Amino acid sequence: MSKKPFSKIIAGTMTWGVWGKDCNTKQMIDLMNCCLENEITTFDHADIYGDYTTEAAFGEAFSESKIDRSQIQLVSKCGIQMLSEPRKTFVKHYDYSASYIVWSVEQSLKNLQTDYLDLLLLHRPSPLMQADEIAKAIEKLKSDGKIIDFGLSNFTPSQTDLIETKTKVDYNQIKFSITDFEAMLDGSLDYMQTHNIRPMSWSPLGTVFKKDDEKSQRIKKIASEFASKYEVSIDIILLAWILKHPAGILPVCGTADPVRIANLMKATKVEMEMQDWFALWTKSAGVPVP
Repeated sequence: MSKKPFSKIIAGTMTWGVWGKDCNTKQMIDLMNCCLENEITTFDHADIYGDYTTEAAFGEAFSESKIDRSQIQLVSKCGIQMLSEPRKTFVKHYDYSASYIVWSVEQSLKNLQTDYLDLLLLHRPSPLMQADEIAKAIEKLKSDGKIIDFGLSNFTPSQTDLIETKTKVDYNQIKFSITDFEAMLDGSLDYMQTHNIRPMSWSPLGTVFKKDDEKSQRIKKIASEFASKYEVSIDIILLAWILKHPAGILPVCGTADPVRIANLMKATKVEMEMQDWFALWTKSAGVPVP
């Protein structure tokens, strides 16, 4: 088990299961192979996706695909306890006890039909989390060879500091896009660069294609011009904008469309000019750079 670099674009699997396209086994295998054919080797999961069903659906497809485990990287998250009768939960909450983290990872490994995760993330911060409990679980999981790296998701710098008093944090998956860019202004991305933490971004296209408001229209107009200039589609321009940031952000793209997947890595080839980058930010913000 050796540490492999993650692909510059990560495949988000949340919509592959019942929370989205509800792919059958063959469709999931086709999506995996489509990703690999286009140099996307890293797959992002969470135990809760599909109401605790998507990991197992992916795992069955992965097993049937005969894809070499060493050729891919699997990321998963734990900690959120959804309302679930089998789990005897009556309120959504977070559990970061050492025993729960270890149990949750073991469930993910069983569901994904693999011996290890390349990366485990704590899904969202909890006011009740204890850094020593978390460190105890991570130390055991690493020593048992069940995870390679450890990180966080949606954690602030101060929350990350708390966890890092006991164990090293390698990644933090945050909301970041052309429409949600606070992390580059509030110190979050500066903090990650300073502490050698690699950022991932979920929902990397933001609300551009979800809301038909004035902001989206402004962004689409200028992104369309740049799409012509750089000879790519608008969504690729928006990903290239993220990739230009010096923090080395890894976008997690949650599409189950093979045509879109085949285009994603084009974003890594776009050499966006500095003024174009600022022009996009300006259109999103609606005001000139201070």
